[in-house]
Amino acid sequence: MTAEQRVTDLVAEIEPVDDGAAQAARRRHQTLLKPPGSLGRLEQLGAQLAAIAGRCPPPVPGEPAVVVAAGDHGVHARGVTPWPQQITAAMVEQFCAGRAAANVLAHVAGARVSVLDVGVAHPVPDHPRLRRARVRDGTADLSAGPAMTREEAARAVLAGAGIVDELVAAGADLLVTGDMGIANTTPSACLAAAFTGVSAAMITGRGAGVDDDTFGIKVTVVGEALTRHQPDPGDPLGVLAAVGGLEHAALAGLILAGAAERLPVILDGVVSNTAALVAAAICPAVGGYLVGGHRSTEPAAVASLDHLGLDTLLDLQLRLGEGTGALLAVPLVIAAAQVLSDMAELDDLGLSG
Repeated sequence: MTAEQRVTDLVAEIEPVDDGAAQAARRRHQTLLKPPGSLGRLEQLGAQLAAIAGRCPPPVPGEPAVVVAAGDHGVHARGVTPWPQQITAAMVEQFCAGRAAANVLAHVAGARVSVLDVGVAHPVPDHPRLRRARVRDGTADLSAGPAMTREEAARAVLAGAGIVDELVAAGADLLVTGDMGIANTTPSACLAAAFTGVSAAMITGRGAGVDDDTFGIKVTVVGEALTRHQPDPGDPLGVLAAVGGLEHAALAGLILAGAAERLPVILDGVVSNTAALVAAAICPAVGGYLVGGHRSTEPAAVASLDHLGLDTLLDLQLRLGEGTGALLAVPLVIAAAQVLSDMAELDDLGLSG
C-alpha cells in the first residue's frame, strides 16, 4: 500500500463533530450561575469542545502535548532569508534541551514537548524528546521544481499522524501544533496563495523580519513558484508536494490524526495555519476540530484563518512560531471545558420566585 493510500485510509476514520453535543453545551450554559452569554467566546469554545468530544460536558484536558515539526527548505538557496540553514538543527537541539521559547511556555501550560525531525538537512543528536521520521534532508527548491514528490509528501503526513498515535497512547488529550524550519514562511505563503487565491504580493510576509531587499526577493520567489506550478486547490496533496514543506505535511497529518481521535487541535502561526489549509482541503470535516490559538502578524496566517473561518483566542502580535502562541492559548481551552464541568447552576442558589 502506498503512503498516499494510507492517508486516504486515515481520512476515512474522521467523523464530523457532533452538533447535538454543541447544542447541549449551549443549553447548559444557559443554566449556569451567570448571566446568559456573560463568558463570551469562552462559551463558544466550550460548545466546540463538546462537539469534538461528542458529549456535554466535554472532558477537561489534562495532558496537552505540543509537537514541534522540523524541516528544511531548498528555497533557502534563493536568498529568501538571511538566516543560515544550520539554525534549524541548532534549534532542534535547543527544543530537546528544554531551552527554547516553546519549552518555557509549554512548562507554563503544563504541556509535554515532542520534536519531530521530518526533514532537517543537518544531523541532530539523539534525545528522548526527538522522534525521527526524516523523509528527506530538506525539500527541493520549490521555485525551480516540486518541493517533493507526492509520495514523499504523503509519507511526511503519515509521520505527523504517527506521532499522534504515540502521544494518545501516552495519555495526550489536547494537541498543539509547533514548527521549526529556516525559510518556512516562503512555502507557507505559497500554500496560502494556492488555497485562498490571494496574490503573492499580498500574501507574503517578512517572516523573521527581513529587510526590504530580501522581502522583494521573497515576493518574487513566491510569485515564480505559483506561476511555475499553477497549484490546483482541488488536489491538496499535489499542492503540498509542489510548494509545501515537510513540516507543513507533518502538521497536516497531526491535524488529520487528531480529528480521527476526536481531539481538539490548537493551531499556532503561519506554518500551522497553512498546514491546516492542506488538512481541511484533504478532509473538510477537520475544520470542526481546529482551535485558532493566536493571530500571527504574517499575512498568510491571517488569510488562512479567514479561509478556514477561524477566529483566534489571542492577538499578541506574535510571529515566532514553535507553537508559542498556541501554547499560550492552552489554559483558555482547559478553562472552557472546566466551566461546563464544574460551575454551579442557577438552581443551586435555592431561590424561588
